[in-house]
Amino acid sequence: MFHEHGWIMKRAALSAERPALIDVHSETCWTYTDLRNRIMCWASFFQEQGFERGDRIAVYSPNSPELFAVLFACELQGLIYVPLNWRLSQLELQSLLDDCLPALLLFHDDFGDRIDGLKVRNTGSLSVIGTVLTPENWHPAEKGNRSDTWMIIYTGGTTGLPKGVMLSYEAVNWNALNTITSWGLSDRDKTINYMPLFHTGGLNALCIPLLMAGGTVVIGHQFKPEEALLATDQYEATISLFVPTMYQMMIQTPYFHQSDFPSMNVFLSGGAPCPKTIYQSFHRKGLRFKEGYGLTEAGPNNFFIRPEDAVRKIGSVGKSMLFNEIQVLDEKGKLCVNGEIGELLLKGPHLFSGYWNKKRETEEVMKDGWLRTGDLAKIDDDGDAFIVGRKKDMIITGGENVYPQEVEQCLITYNGIREAAVVGLADEVWGETVVAFVSIDEENRFDQETLIAHCKTSLASYKVPKKIIVLPELPKTHVGKIDNGSLCKMLMNE
Repeated sequence: MFHEHGWIMKRAALSAERPALIDVHSETCWTYTDLRNRIMCWASFFQEQGFERGDRIAVYSPNSPELFAVLFACELQGLIYVPLNWRLSQLELQSLLDDCLPALLLFHDDFGDRIDGLKVRNTGSLSVIGTVLTPENWHPAEKGNRSDTWMIIYTGGTTGLPKGVMLSYEAVNWNALNTITSWGLSDRDKTINYMPLFHTGGLNALCIPLLMAGGTVVIGHQFKPEEALLATDQYEATISLFVPTMYQMMIQTPYFHQSDFPSMNVFLSGGAPCPKTIYQSFHRKGLRFKEGYGLTEAGPNNFFIRPEDAVRKIGSVGKSMLFNEIQVLDEKGKLCVNGEIGELLLKGPHLFSGYWNKKRETEEVMKDGWLRTGDLAKIDDDGDAFIVGRKKDMIITGGENVYPQEVEQCLITYNGIREAAVVGLADEVWGETVVAFVSIDEENRFDQETLIAHCKTSLASYKVPKKIIVLPELPKTHVGKIDNGSLCKMLMNE
């Protein structure tokens, strides 16, 4: 009898010969039976090593189907899966290892030289161990609790040291069920995933929900825009998630303009606010495109909007999904009226259990079962939500609130602007002033006064940037978001 949380084994029985995982680069295809066998091999290995329930298994590897075998094997054996950001420096990596203290660090062969000198109990090559594994002696671990931690995913760390977000079996599975039912996923769906599998967007936004539904996950390694679009057609993907910086590169490729992407039901954007220009590029081609919202601590899936509504309400993420709740509260903790901006709170069984080894930080963001996201939102008269920015990013100039996202959306519509980010600079007179960073197309010349005049046509004067800085490319975090922290440091160092 299999572990009660091991729905993947039941899915393998129901969808035995259907494709579960495909590797874009090797074109290797694992059926659900293949996936089941690999899971049992890794579970047998963990059992033979004598790992105990709650031990952490850290993984340091680029995207690969093998990671799902390890992930689900950890589930069956009651171990905690800890995917590590392979873009981190050795010093940053060591800090995470010191925090989670894994019983084993599995690494990709290409990263062998990166782990030399790291202090960790045990290490092993994914491919070397994987070639000798057999499932012959495996038997299920004793049943655990649904509230037990299944994975620890480290946050991006843009506001300090990364925090380990603990996600239980219950939280991961409820997010998957909520996504399947709210978004209407089925075993006919396929996704192209280039999102990093050390990030909740890569693991939990579509991959795990689609595997639960019996669909197909096509895995890419390092993102290349033309390759991702070609794979979309080659594998007849129906739904895929990319971040706005990926979409920005995709819409500039010749292939984007050549193909009609006939298999695609909808393109999803997440991870950061999506510029209106990207919406418009998809809408001009008649392609369904919409935006979502989530965070590692919650889901990450929280909202649903029909693509036809997303066309009418660009920037809206829609209504909360079936099995979660939302609130928008003002600074006094009272519910905001429609159209009023306040902090977004989330509630539901998909929420995280807490931050690993950080009780105080957990208590700071949890209130009576509600997660304080730190994001600002508003609800319109139809009950649809709009995310307007991070609470900590709001600029107060001359006593007026400026939401960077609004200014960025204005800047990005100017011809030749590829990326835009807006931050506040301390000012003795006004408290803060609005500063914009932009990158531009090489063939376009930049005229700061013209761009400021463009902003004045649609923004109040206090929202218009007082200074505009041009960079070849805006700095990004490890998951592809624009790194506002780095931009603020640039200002302080001027």
